[in-house]
Amino acid sequence: MNVVKGTLIAVLAALVAVGVSTTSYAFHSGGVAECEGCHSMHSPKAGGSFLLVGGDQSSTCLTCHQNAADTKASSYHISTDSSKLGAGLSPLQRTPGGDFGWLKKNYSATLGTVTYAEDGATHGHNIVAADFGYVVDPTNATAPGGTFPSAQLACNSCHDPHGQYRRLASGAIAKTGAPIKASGSYDNVSANEPTATEAVGVYRLLAGLGYSKGGATFTGVPAAKVPGSYNRTESATQTRTAYGNSTASGHVTWGSWCSTCHPAMHSTGNYVHPVDGTLGSTIAGLYGTYVKSGDMTGTAASSFLSLVPFAENTGDYTVLASHAKTDSSQLGGPVSGDTVMCLSCHRAHASGFLEMLRFDQGYEFTTVGSQYVGSDNPLVTGSRAPLQHRGRTNAEWTAAYYDRPATTFATYQRVLCNKCHAKD
Repeated sequence: MNVVKGTLIAVLAALVAVGVSTTSYAFHSGGVAECEGCHSMHSPKAGGSFLLVGGDQSSTCLTCHQNAADTKASSYHISTDSSKLGAGLSPLQRTPGGDFGWLKKNYSATLGTVTYAEDGATHGHNIVAADFGYVVDPTNATAPGGTFPSAQLACNSCHDPHGQYRRLASGAIAKTGAPIKASGSYDNVSANEPTATEAVGVYRLLAGLGYSKGGATFTGVPAAKVPGSYNRTESATQTRTAYGNSTASGHVTWGSWCSTCHPAMHSTGNYVHPVDGTLGSTIAGLYGTYVKSGDMTGTAASSFLSLVPFAENTGDYTVLASHAKTDSSQLGGPVSGDTVMCLSCHRAHASGFLEMLRFDQGYEFTTVGSQYVGSDNPLVTGSRAPLQHRGRTNAEWTAAYYDRPATTFATYQRVLCNKCHAKD
C-alpha cells in the first residue's frame, strides 16, 4: 500500500509542477482522504496517537498541506516551511484563509527611544503542530472571548477530519444518508452539487451540528463556494470566495459558527462591531461606490474587494458557485440584504497583520506617496517611523496584501474600514 500511495503522491506532485491544478479533485474528493493518508497501521509517528502519521493532529494535516519545496503559492498548501521565512521573507501561500507561516514572523523596529515589537503569534490561530514548529499561543490561555483551551487548538478543532458532514439534495446538512461523491466546496457545479442519490461534502470539511472539541460544540455549518484555483496571487485579478447564508437544516451563519469558540466576541448587547446584520442600503451603497481614498466614483457591478468580503443573502449553492471566480467576471458588490461577517475583516487561519486581519489597522495610512508604508519608503521618516512601517519592507507589505501593487490604492490610502464606512 505504501508503494501505491507513494506513486500517487509522485503523480500529483508532477501535475502540480507542470501547472495542472489538483485542488478540486485530489485527496479530499470523496469528502475526506483515504484512511492511510492520515493513519498508518504498522508505522505511525512515534510518540503520537490514533496511529497518525504525524506527531499530533495538526502535524498530520501539514504532512500534505505544507511542502518545503514550494517557492510560490501552491495548490492546497496552507503553511510555508520555516526555511523560507527568514528576515525579509514572507509566507508564500495565498489561500483565502491565509498562511499559518505568518505565525512565525516576528517584527520589530527601533529608532532612538521609539521601539516596536510584534510577536508572530498575534497573526492568527495558533494551531499546535509540533512537527512543524507551531506551538501553543503564548498569551491567550483560552480563545479570546471564550473558554476553548489554546493548548488543544488544532486543525480538527474547526474541521471534521473524517468528513462525515454532507449536503443532501434537499439542502439539509446531515452526517448520514446519501454517500458523498465530491468535496462540495468548489465552483464546478456538475461535480460539486448533490443529486437525489449522492451527497457532497460541506464547505472545507467544516465542523457541523454536534461536533465538539475543547468544550465547544458547533450547531451547524456555514455556506460558501470557492474557485478551483484558489491559492494564487492577486497581483492582477482577485480570488473571490462566495460566502452565503443558508436557512436550510444544519446550516448557521458565519458569525454563529465562529461564536462557537468566541461567544463573548459575538454581537449581544455591548457589541464592538455588528456581525450577521444586514448591511442596509446605505452601507451597501458606500461599498459599491468606494474605489479608494478620495474616490467615490465606483459602480456596484465592479466593486467587490476580496480584502473586505461579505456574506450574500442566499443559501443557493449554485448561485454562490457562479460568483466564486478568479477572472474578474464576478465583481458585483453587496445589496442591502447581504451581511457583514467575521471573515469580512479576518482571515480564518492567519495573515500578515495583527489579529489575522485582512488589512492593516495599525497606522492611519496603508500607502504613503503611492508606496506601502515599508521601512524602505523614503517618505516614512521621523521618530514615529518604527510605529508606521513596523519592521516591514514594502515587499513584505505587498505580500500581506496578496501581491497587490500599492498603486491599486490612493497615493495616501487610509484604512480599508472605509470600504464600508467612507470616512476618508
